[in-house]
Parts: sequence; C-alpha cells; structure tokens
Amino acid sequence: MSIFTFSIDMQSKKHIYIQIYEYIKEEIKSGYLKYNTKLPSIRLLSQHLQVSRNTIEMAYGQLMDEGYIIALPKRGYFVCDIKNYVLSVKPSWSHQTRVEPKAEKTTLVEFSPYGVDLENFPYSTWRKVMKDILYDDRNDYLFEAGHPQGDIEFRQAIAAYLHQSRGVNCDAGQIIVGAGVDYLIILLSQILGEDTHFAIENPSYMQAYRILSHLGFRITPVSLDNYGMTTQILKESTANVAYVTPSHHFPLGIVMPIKRRLELLAWANEGDERYVIEDDYDSEFRYKGKPIPSLQGIDSNDKVIYMGTFSKAIAPSMRISYIVLPKRLLEKYKKNYAFYSNTVPRIEQHQLTEFMNRGYFERHLNRMRNIYKNKRDLILQKLSPHRSKIKISGENSGLHMLIEFPQESSEAFILQKAEAAGLKLIGLSEYYTNPSEATNKPTILLGYANLKENWIQKNLEIFINTLLS
Repeated sequence: MSIFTFSIDMQSKKHIYIQIYEYIKEEIKSGYLKYNTKLPSIRLLSQHLQVSRNTIEMAYGQLMDEGYIIALPKRGYFVCDIKNYVLSVKPSWSHQTRVEPKAEKTTLVEFSPYGVDLENFPYSTWRKVMKDILYDDRNDYLFEAGHPQGDIEFRQAIAAYLHQSRGVNCDAGQIIVGAGVDYLIILLSQILGEDTHFAIENPSYMQAYRILSHLGFRITPVSLDNYGMTTQILKESTANVAYVTPSHHFPLGIVMPIKRRLELLAWANEGDERYVIEDDYDSEFRYKGKPIPSLQGIDSNDKVIYMGTFSKAIAPSMRISYIVLPKRLLEKYKKNYAFYSNTVPRIEQHQLTEFMNRGYFERHLNRMRNIYKNKRDLILQKLSPHRSKIKISGENSGLHMLIEFPQESSEAFILQKAEAAGLKLIGLSEYYTNPSEATNKPTILLGYANLKENWIQKNLEIFINTLLS
C-alpha cells in the first residue's frame, strides 16, 4: 500500500507532522510498508500533501529517532527491519531525574549535568498553592499518617500525567511514591528478591550501580552500541533484570530505537522472573521532535518497571519519585512490604497534586523546555566554528551534551587544564564501572541547566581559549 493514500485531517487538533508520523509508523508496524522500502523524498511528499518541507522533515525525523526508518546518504529514506520483534504497540507520546550529591563549594564554574535552572522556577505560584492548602481547614488530615504507597489523589495525578505525556499505561494502584530514586531502588531490590541478577548499562548512572553493589547484588555491566544496551551480551549473561535509560541514555544521550526496545522486551518475555527497569529520568526535555514514547507503553506483557522523579522538572530538593510496578510485583509488594510507611510528607504530596491539577506543572515544563533549548543553542552556536576539532553528541535531549576531543589529548589532561582555567568539568570515564574501559577518545560532559546565559557565554570563551585554541 502506498503512503500516498494518506490524507490530512485539517479539523484535527493534532499537528500535521504528527498525523503523518503516526500514519507511516502504523503502516510499518502493520507490515504494509516492508523492510527496505524506500519512502518518498521530502520534496515529493511535501508537494503531494501540500505541506511544507519542514513538516515532512519533522515527521521523518521522529520516525528516525524512534528507529522506524533510516536515512542513507544520497539514497533517501528507507524502512528499518522490525518484523521479528513486532509486539502489540499502543500509540503514545511523551520523566526521571537523577540527583547527585553536590561537591563542596568552590570558586570553579561547574558545567554540571546534574543542576537545574532555579532562577526561573515559579516561586510565586508555588507559594500561592501552599498558602491555599494551609488556609483550607479541610486539609487538617494532611498531618495524619497516609497510605504507604502515597496519597491516592497524588498517584492519580501522576498516572494521568504519565499516560498523557509518556504513553505509560497504568492505574494509580500500581504507583508507589517515595523520597528519591535511591529509596525506591532499595525498596524495589527487596521486592525483586536477593537472588536477582542485574544487568546495568556501561557507562551508566553510577548511583544505581553503587546502591545495588553495596546491597550485595550480582551485577553485570553491559556495554552499549549506537542503539543502547547490547542485547546479545545481555542474552549471554545470567541476568534477569535489565536497568536501562532508553529515552535518553545517561550519560551518552542515546535514544533507543524501536527495534532495540522490542528486542529488550522479547528478552524479558523469555523468562517469568525477567524484568526491565525503565529509568525515565529527563524525558521532558527534548528539543527536536516530540518526546520519545516510553518503553512501558509498548509492553504488552507487564514486564517493565517504570521509574520517574520530579527532581529535574522542579528542583533537586524535591525528593519525590515514583515507580510503576507490574501487577505481579505489585501483589508481592502488598503481601510482603506494604508495612513500610510512605517517606514523602503528605503536605508536599498535596501541594504537588494541586500544582499538577491546576495546570501549573505543564506550563512550567513548557517554559523550561524553551529556556533550556535557548541555553543549548547558545552553546552550539559558540562551539560551531570549532567542530573540526571536536565531536558533539547527545545535544537534542536532556540537560547536557558530550564533547569528544582528539585522541592526542587525554581526559585527565583536559580536566586538569580546564580546572587551572577556573572550569569544573566531568569526564565520561566516571560513568564506567571500570574507568579503564572508557573510550580512548577523551570525552567530557557539558551541562548547562543551572548556568545563566551570560555565564555560559563568558565561560565558554574560557573553555574555547583553553581547550580549543
């Protein structure tokens, strides 16, 4: 079937490029557009549908980011091979945040990948919501002990947000709220059991690795290719739980395409005790196309444990995180671990519930997405004249990008040279379970969220003059 049978619904509230994207994706998933089929050129399709080329570029870009199509230089766009992994996939559209302990105060300017912009936080709105709560006599119950999983109204707000923004399919009863991801990892490890063998991305979010290591669990670091965790290495291990960050790998910024996601789900489906932990730590902040749908949203066999947090979206001190448990693990939690008291004060839960239900949270995210995009664009603009000396990656999502230097340098030398110039940088080797396994091409993380634009401009000049001149 030709995609030229598609017609645009001008009455729809969906953007035109989303309509085009969804149509082509469904044609690929249903098998009507087969592997290696060449799609019409951007020019040809824009002419046929009477839309701008930019609209077609955005639709094709989203399909490429999710792994449904590939662009071959001087040949065009072709359908990728996903036929062996097609599952029951539900259409969905676009959170988790990681918080690292801050270093001691220093005069160095940190391009930290962990910070957020607090200058633009809506403090007056936040105060108003809290004031309304405190002045309402009906809220006295908030000072009493609450439900161990978190207040039902809060969990309902989270479930609605996740479904609308990330395509997560769950009800409030599957959600457990906790004070930070660290706490939830510890709780989850107990639910899964002491015999659990974890596979973790390498490089990875080291806090999860440290916690599970200290708890005595077996851990197999699994290397990554251009598409994320290497499933062949995962299959060769005896691991039964894979910990991944598919929507925006930390720290490499890889977006796991649909084929690899389906391979991961297929692996999980091969054993009753196999699960995938989806750490969705900063998926709100994507600057090209729509947010990538969650892995949990395409899981038809209840094999994905979804994890998220409000730390990146609001503030690092907002130690409110959540997990969505598959029903089988939920029953295990209720039977053996529901005696744990909830670790998030009810008044904070209620405040965030009101912040979400009144629409403030969505407006805040939209505003911050634009602010972060402007900061990112400023960095790319300043570094653009020097692209022959460095390789930039991971810049289309999240709050940091990676800068790769020529092999003649060393990571240690680059970090020392930057520190002598007043800049605090973090090397990629810190995120490997064994730093010696890091690539021989020195790479640093350049975070920008918590820096003002004039600071970025000023200190990028130092960065360029010190490391690229």
